[in-house]
Order: sequence, then C-alpha cells, then structure tokens
Amino acid sequence: MFSKACEYGIRASIFIAEQSLLDKKVSLKDIAKAIDSPEAYTSKILQQLSRNFIINSDKGPTGGFSMSQQELEEVKLSTVVTAIDGDAIYKGCGLGLKNCNEKMPCPVHNQFKVVREELREMLETTLVKSLTMDFKEGLTFLKR
Repeated sequence: MFSKACEYGIRASIFIAEQSLLDKKVSLKDIAKAIDSPEAYTSKILQQLSRNFIINSDKGPTGGFSMSQQELEEVKLSTVVTAIDGDAIYKGCGLGLKNCNEKMPCPVHNQFKVVREELREMLETTLVKSLTMDFKEGLTFLKR
C-alpha cells in the first residue's frame, strides 16, 4: 500500500519520536539499524522528512535527528505519508488502473473507496507520538 520509502519513513519517524521523548538525538546509523534499512536509502528519506519539517537534523558533534516537543504533539502519520508518497494513496485505484473513477469504475472501485477513506481517517487522526508508546514498552516492533 505504501512505497518502501514511505514504510521506512514511518518507521524512522516513530523511532526518532521515541528517542526524542527521552531527550536523545539519534544518528543515521542508529536509525538505519533500528528500522532495518540501508544507510544510504535512510539518509535520503530523512532528508525528505527534514525538508518537510517533520524531523530536525542537527550537524556537528552533538548533532543527530530529533523531533521538537511541538512536532511530537502535531505530526500525524498523514504528514509523513504525504511528504514521501504524496497524496496518491488517497486517489489510487485498488487495481492500479489509471482511468478508474466514479464514471468508469474498476470492479473493486466502490469497496476500495471505503477502504481508502478509512485509511485516510486513520492516517489523519494518528499522531506519530502515540505510536511510540507501545513501541517503547516492547508491544510493537519496527523490525522483525
């Protein structure tokens, strides 16, 4: 459903948020290891997140990636998804057809429309910070 970059972006955001709650900045290496992603790929994803003001990137010996208190209280999953994948997930066809619409629906159009709207609702109402709580307590995982 999400691109691989978006999946890594969501995982990275959750990890960075969890570490930020502990007042820690994290390195690229730590993030890549925590989310089981190649460093070079992770770097590009973190650049996108930083450019979209989802995470902070500080250079130097005390640098690293973090989220401010305000970002922790405001960043929703939809923000991360839009920053990396755009809004295609809200408009795409369930079968991947380019010309699927209300006037010329694919066989799963009406059912998939409901799923898309539920996904939109979940993404727009879920704070990245809220996902860190179960992760922090070992109830959820960022890699297997």
